Amino acid sequence: MAVYRFAPSPTGFLHLGNARTLLLNALMARKQAARFVLRLDDTDRARVSEEYVDGIRQDLAWLGLTPDAEVRQSDRDDAYAAAFDRLVAEGRVYPAYESEPELELARKLARASGRPPVYDRAALRLTAERRAALEAEGRRPHWRFRLSGGRVEWPDGVRGAQGFDLSSLSDPVVRRDDGSFLYVFTSVVDDAGIGVTAVVRGEDHVTNTAAQIDMFAALGAPPPAFAHHNLLTSADGAGLSKREGSLSLRTLREQGIEPLAVAAYAVLIGSAEAVRPVSSLDELAGLVELSRLSRAPARVDMEELAALSAKTLHALPHDAVADRLGALGVEGGPAFWEAVRGNLATLGEAADWWRIATRPLKPEAARPAPEDARLVAEALALLPTEPWDETTWKAWTSAVSAATGAKGRALFAPLRIALTGEPHGPELAKLLPFIGRARALERLSR
Repeated sequence: MAVYRFAPSPTGFLHLGNARTLLLNALMARKQAARFVLRLDDTDRARVSEEYVDGIRQDLAWLGLTPDAEVRQSDRDDAYAAAFDRLVAEGRVYPAYESEPELELARKLARASGRPPVYDRAALRLTAERRAALEAEGRRPHWRFRLSGGRVEWPDGVRGAQGFDLSSLSDPVVRRDDGSFLYVFTSVVDDAGIGVTAVVRGEDHVTNTAAQIDMFAALGAPPPAFAHHNLLTSADGAGLSKREGSLSLRTLREQGIEPLAVAAYAVLIGSAEAVRPVSSLDELAGLVELSRLSRAPARVDMEELAALSAKTLHALPHDAVADRLGALGVEGGPAFWEAVRGNLATLGEAADWWRIATRPLKPEAARPAPEDARLVAEALALLPTEPWDETTWKAWTSAVSAATGAKGRALFAPLRIALTGEPHGPELAKLLPFIGRARALERLSR
């Protein structure tokens, strides 16, 4: 069975760009009836927070995603140590003692002389005596994976045929001088151990992929199929960052953006598919074609996302929102939802209209203009007896029109303001039965 994974580092809240990677993996798994694994890359002890771990789980649940399994890298030190020891024994991992300032100087000198700033493997030329002397000075080694040389190629699911000359890359650091392992190494060990067969990730990992394919070979494991998608940027073209909270899913949730709209936007923007509402994650999965993703970065337009969210909300049936409406204290069942949903920008606004329909109007609610007093008085006099249904509004306003001669906006606008305190809103034919005769009488008498 195919296995996809999403591997966030819990060092901040997920943003829309992270959601793109998450959803592409989860939806490809759904489309192929494959397994989907959440892997928490939590080896950075200094920056990882359980608050962010919980936030990631909440974001997945909000989007309607349930992983088949969850793995934490902090639980897998033994696996990393075993793979590391094996590669050291085989001569594929070696200690290096240069400090970061020394490495930066070497890179600058290489550039100045017209050479690529690739690590020159000076550590491999150290004698045992020299290594011992450096350690006696208090230097602790970091550890590098020795690339095999030659060319690495793979068929990328988004970018097509890809290839790198390994001699153009520096041997990647796989273990810091404090003993902690780096992502470039732990990710390979995990993907091999978990049996990951497909990885969809951002194009900023393309160079990593070349080195990691060489690591898979060194460990005797087949590499997964890789696909590197284009990145999302903010409106000004800047990259999104968890540390800055840029377009975080938590913020979008607090703003009332619909999760299904976030999913559709994160997946469809920057692709050959038009950004549009979808009715379910299954429908969205059917639209995912990695080969149809653009190679260019895609800019996030919050107005476009908000509009997509409203359109998504308008199409949702009552049973899809019933629990959320109940949590907001909104009653009225499907009939009330049908009355208001077409006018909502966010679901939270349904609570505002429920209050307007069933509670006293706020003191600051708008009142009809003085010149509309005669029309309102006639409407009060002609107010129908109950029971009321969706035909009541038409019968009542026809009678008021006949009595006053008012038509169109001159007829409807003053009555809307009198009944709701708002100049715009849901269709009153559907809302009026929830207001009821007693409240209508009181409001027309204000």
